[in-house]
Amino acid sequence: MKTKIISALLGRYRHALLGACCLLPAGNLLFAAAPPVEADICVYGGTSAGVIAAYTAKKLHKTVILVSPDKHLGGLTTGGLGYTDIGNKYAITGLSRNFYRRIGQHYGKLEQWIFEPHVAEDIFQEYIKAAKVPVLYEYTISSAKKENGYIREITINGPDTRVVKAKMFIDCSYEGDLMVKAGISYTTGREANGQYNETYNGVQLRDMHQFPDGIDPYKTPGKPESGLLWGIAPGTMDVKGAGDKKIQAYNFRICLSDQPANQVPITKPEGYDPSKYELLVRLLEQTKPKELKPLLKMDLMPNGKTDINNMGAFSTDMIGMNYDYPEADYATRKKIILEHESYTKGLLYFLGHDERVPAPLREQMLKWGYPKDEYKDNGHWSPQLYVREARRMVGAYVMTQANCEGHTTVTDAVGMAAYGMDSHNCQRVVVNGMVKNEGDVEIHGFGPYPVSYKSLIPVATEAKNVLVPVCLSATHIAYGSIRMEPVFMVLGQSAATAAAVAIDSKTSVQEADVKKVQQLLQTDPLADNSPAEILVDDNDEAHVTITGDWKKGGRGSYGPSMLTDDSKGAAAKSVRFAPEIKKAGKYEVFTYVPRFPGMDANMHVKVSDGQQITEKQVAGETVKVLGQTTGEWVSLGSYQLKAGKGAYVEIDNHKTNGIVVADAVLFIPR
Repeated sequence: MKTKIISALLGRYRHALLGACCLLPAGNLLFAAAPPVEADICVYGGTSAGVIAAYTAKKLHKTVILVSPDKHLGGLTTGGLGYTDIGNKYAITGLSRNFYRRIGQHYGKLEQWIFEPHVAEDIFQEYIKAAKVPVLYEYTISSAKKENGYIREITINGPDTRVVKAKMFIDCSYEGDLMVKAGISYTTGREANGQYNETYNGVQLRDMHQFPDGIDPYKTPGKPESGLLWGIAPGTMDVKGAGDKKIQAYNFRICLSDQPANQVPITKPEGYDPSKYELLVRLLEQTKPKELKPLLKMDLMPNGKTDINNMGAFSTDMIGMNYDYPEADYATRKKIILEHESYTKGLLYFLGHDERVPAPLREQMLKWGYPKDEYKDNGHWSPQLYVREARRMVGAYVMTQANCEGHTTVTDAVGMAAYGMDSHNCQRVVVNGMVKNEGDVEIHGFGPYPVSYKSLIPVATEAKNVLVPVCLSATHIAYGSIRMEPVFMVLGQSAATAAAVAIDSKTSVQEADVKKVQQLLQTDPLADNSPAEILVDDNDEAHVTITGDWKKGGRGSYGPSMLTDDSKGAAAKSVRFAPEIKKAGKYEVFTYVPRFPGMDANMHVKVSDGQQITEKQVAGETVKVLGQTTGEWVSLGSYQLKAGKGAYVEIDNHKTNGIVVADAVLFIPR
């Protein structure tokens, strides 16, 4: 009894005691470390993937502990990246899609991919509270203990020191810190093109986000002996395609407000140094922009807010200043984060106040301020640096450019990716006496592609109970396509499902039944046994009947393709989407309307519940598509459907005056 009372008192006054312990010499601590925490699954990293992985594990009836090095959950999804990088919504499934549906509910829509930071954080907290997931905030991993290839426990440091024991570990951090402590192979930087037979990896001097010719790099123009301006690296650029350890630039996704009642002024940050922006002055003198758009990618968010990303030659990317970050200790990383914060706040202040910035641009900048209702405990500034890429596991399978472009495919898919191959610049150098950025790659034009389960796991000789869905096994250029927040959530759910399957079968992650994982993800996409929605895509031959000669295209479609007709009714044509209804009930029916010029304003649609036919008109040209998505779901109403194959949706070209699109139909249980 006495021990319990002492223990309770120590827990109650833990923080005060920790402060006192810091003043005592080693060996004179007042109390021992906290007792070990035990769970079936330990998820490390409070990112969006971490939250979804932990929620999934708990819903699959596993005990779980979520260890977050940060005091907020959600990573970039709550850290300012509200104008979602998505590619093709077809790739976003399960709980990831459910997250964007919950965002949609908040804003009065089916789903939404543009949102305020605090809205996203509230929804992640809903997941945590609903599943009663225990979270250890502000703890970082210091070591891992392995036996026979299995991690038995990790030690974490934060408000106190703790040991976490688990059967399975999932590293959902952006940095891969648990992966490293587990002794799993990884790489950083860029591979040479020749290593994996790629063309867009390694050194790349291209024309996007690039300085125009003629920008002088020297402090005194024309005089190399005067030294380089801030931000320009000395030395020469390597040959095209050469590998190196340079890291694509980080930045902050900046949330500002144009609502005076919700603004905190943008003031001069501590350590402000206008010389850091001298290159910007020279760029402005040459390009003479009329607005901020060429300097800041300022995407608008609900309630007068922004998600500002890097844009152009000189912007929010702090090029070349993050090379040490992936391998750095926590103190050094914090220093790098603060340097990025100072640079970015300084840039915003510079644009609004420096007289070398044209007056119209200054006036535009001064309309914005930090939002009072965001990041209240961090000076209204995002606590999350955009760590685009740090370490990447070299695992059981390496995703490469060939996967992205569909030249190589996999059969053990546990998710899909759909964004273009995307790398931000890696260095700013002098080329032929002019300043140039190097490393930006933006290659699009391919459809969704599968991500291998083996890319989430290490080779068996290194670790048998670890999954890595964020720092997954991929080359630099392939990772640039996969590394989007919605995909991280998909892979987080897949990793947790695989961990649960491995535990149930008492096997390693390498021996887990991937087909069972795939089946669970398909039949129980929300991990709660709720009825799955039914998607019928145009390429589903078993459930789609095509009458007439329709054209097949891909760009802008939901999934890999869509069907179009521009004959304006010259010959009768139709596409029938007929699902197999597993369970009778009420379903809301939607058709997908892509962002497509020339669409007919009154597309003719028939909806059959198996007995009665309801005719609908879809005003395609009036559908407002927001953000980076390719289209929107349009409701055709709710219907009581019987089990079986009687129901259908049919899109035809009856009395049309423009292009008719038949892409995908969705049946959502209500």
